[in-house]
Amino acid sequence: MKKIILIVMILIAYSVRSQTQEALVFLADKENVAASIADPISILTQDAIDRKQMHDVAIDERDVPVTESYITTLKSQPGITVHSKSKWMNAAYVSGSQAQIENLLNLAFVTEVEFMDPDLNLFPEPIPVPDKFELENMQGRVVYDYGAAANQIEMLAGDFLHEQDFSGEGMVIAVLDSGFPNIGGIPAFADMISENRLLGTFDFVLDQTTIGGSHTHGTKVLSDMAGFMEGQFVGTAPKASYYLFRTEDAGSEKPVEEAYWLEALERADSLGVDVVNTSLGYQDFDNSNYDHSYSDLDGQTTLGARAANHAFEKGMLLVTSAGNDGGGFTFVATPADAFGVLTVGAVDSSGNYASFSSIGPTVDGRVKPDIMAQGASAVVVDTNGNITTNSGTSFSSPIMAGAVTCLWQSRPEARNYQVMQIVRESASLFNNPTAEMGYGIPNFEDAYNAIQILGIQQAFLDSNFAIYPNPVIDTFIISFPKEVNSAEIYIYSVSGKLIRKTVIHREDNMIELAGIAPGLYMVTVWAGEATNTFKIIKQ
Repeated sequence: MKKIILIVMILIAYSVRSQTQEALVFLADKENVAASIADPISILTQDAIDRKQMHDVAIDERDVPVTESYITTLKSQPGITVHSKSKWMNAAYVSGSQAQIENLLNLAFVTEVEFMDPDLNLFPEPIPVPDKFELENMQGRVVYDYGAAANQIEMLAGDFLHEQDFSGEGMVIAVLDSGFPNIGGIPAFADMISENRLLGTFDFVLDQTTIGGSHTHGTKVLSDMAGFMEGQFVGTAPKASYYLFRTEDAGSEKPVEEAYWLEALERADSLGVDVVNTSLGYQDFDNSNYDHSYSDLDGQTTLGARAANHAFEKGMLLVTSAGNDGGGFTFVATPADAFGVLTVGAVDSSGNYASFSSIGPTVDGRVKPDIMAQGASAVVVDTNGNITTNSGTSFSSPIMAGAVTCLWQSRPEARNYQVMQIVRESASLFNNPTAEMGYGIPNFEDAYNAIQILGIQQAFLDSNFAIYPNPVIDTFIISFPKEVNSAEIYIYSVSGKLIRKTVIHREDNMIELAGIAPGLYMVTVWAGEATNTFKIIKQ
C-alpha cells in the first residue's frame, strides 16, 4: 500500500512539473552597452533622443536591446517558447513546463526565473472569464446633432485648450489596446490618415504590423482622442499623431498580455512617444493561479506596474483606465495601481460617480483613481463610422489622455510628473479625495493657467531642490537642480529630533516614509551651496 501511495505522489509531482507554465527569465548582461549609450541613434530614434534631452531623462543601459544571441539560445531549449522580450527588465517572457523553465537556470546567462504562478499548483479546471469589454460593447443611442461629444469635453474644460489652439499638434500618442478594425474606412479618422498622423502600427500578439483584428474596442477608444467629423464629433486630441499597438488578446486572459504591454511601451519609448493611453487592466486570468490579489496591487509588484514605472522614469506620461470592477473585485487592477500612471475613473454626464468604476485606495494607501472623466454613456465612433454611446472607464481614459496631451503641448518642456500633478491639483476634490472619485474631475483651464507659470518657476528649479507630492502618503520624490547629482537628506520632527538621514542620487531620488507617524516634518536637502529646507505633511 505504501508503494502505491509513493507511486501516486511521484505521478502527481511529475504532472505538476510537466504542466505548461509561464515565467519571466532574467538575463545576466547586455552587449555593447557603453558603445550604444555613446551612440544613442544606434538604439533610439532621433525623436526619442530629443524628448529625453528636453525632459532631462538619461539614456542608460535599459535603452540597450536585449542580447539577441541569448534569445536565440532560449528559443532552442527543449519545450521553451519565447513570447516576448524586455530591454528595460533585461528579460524574456517564456512558457514551458516547470522543469523545462527551471532548467534554463543552467544557462550561464540566466540569472533568475520568476514564475507567473508563484505557487506552481496543479492547473484547476478552466473557469470561463467574463468578457472584460462586455460593458463597453453595450451600445446606447444618441441624437446625431452638432457637438455629440461636447459634454465629455466641456466637463473637463478641454474645449478651452482647443480654443487656445492646442489640439495635440506635434504631440505623439501611443494607444495600446485589443485591435483597431476598419481604421482606414471610418470618416472620423480620415484627417489623421490623410495628414500622415498615423505614424505606425504593430500587433505584439501576432508579431505583425497589421493591427485590425476582430475586436472593436481599440477603434472606439481611439475615436475619443483622434476622431474628427465636421459638425458631428470631435475627439480630445484631434491633431495629435498616433501609434497603434495591439497588446491584448480579447479571446483569452493570460499574464503574457502584460509582457506584450511592456514590450509595446518599450517600442513607444524608442519612437519618441509622449503620451500612452491604456484602456486595459489585469487582475483575474483564465488560470486562476495567476490572479493578482489585492495585496499584489501596491504599484510595484505586478509585471504591468513595473513596466509602467519604467515608462514613467523614461519620461512618458501614461494614462490608464481604472477598470469596471466597481461591483465585483471593487479595486483598480494593474497597471492602474502603478506609481507612474495617471489612473482615470468614470462619471456620468452630470459628473456623478458611475457605479461600475473601480475604486481605491491601493493596498499601500495611495489615492486611486487619480482623476475622473465621463465614462457612462460616453460618445464614441464605432467600427461602422456611426456616432453612438458606450460605457466604461475604457472611454474616460482616452477622453482624459487627449486633454492631457493638449495641455502638455502648451508647455512640452514640462516634465511628465509636473503635468500629472498639475492635472491632479486642478481637480474638483483635490483637497478631499475619495475612494470612488480620487481627486475628482480636472479643470483644464485651471491646469493651463498653472502650467504657464512653470517658465517663472524654471529658473528656481534649475538652482534649487523641489519635493513632490506634498502632502506625502508613503513616498516623495526630490527633483535635483542642474549640475547636482547627489545630496544628503535630513528629516526632523517639529521638535527638532532627527528622524532619518540618508544619501540620494539624481537617478534614485525617491524617499520612503512608510512607518513614520502622520504629522508635520522638516526636510533638509544638503549639497553644498544647493541646499533647501521644506515642510512636509505625512498623511
